[in-house]
Amino acid sequence: MMVSTKGRYALRVMIDLAEHQTDGYIPLKEIASRQNISEKYLESIIKSLVKSNMLVGLRGKGGGYRLTREPGQYTIGEVLRLTEGSLAPVACLEANAESCPRMFDCRTISLWRGLDEVVNEYLDGITVADLIAPYQSGDNYVI
Repeated sequence: MMVSTKGRYALRVMIDLAEHQTDGYIPLKEIASRQNISEKYLESIIKSLVKSNMLVGLRGKGGGYRLTREPGQYTIGEVLRLTEGSLAPVACLEANAESCPRMFDCRTISLWRGLDEVVNEYLDGITVADLIAPYQSGDNYVI
């Protein structure tokens, strides 16, 4: 599994909005500037975050984007599954995968299932709030 720039940038957007949640709606231009990401590329990422109800947008003067929930209610796994489509280490474990004809004879399926479980449990155990907390307290804590 390789996390794409879309997944990494979506996490950066979520963290940015969490860090500035008291500022109300944050314009895309401000997020792009702070994160040094092109507005054009961020538009597609934010569109998927809005469509999935992770963010809400407001048009016009004073508009922008904000989180729909508290930062502690977003898991990193949730954001990455939205942007990446799947975190499965092999195709046969993806949600809508066709049944593999070798599934019952596969000597490695338990390995891949275990890895899939570890990855998902780990990413679902970390929230956006966990990623901003160390920087708010001044610690150089790395998860």
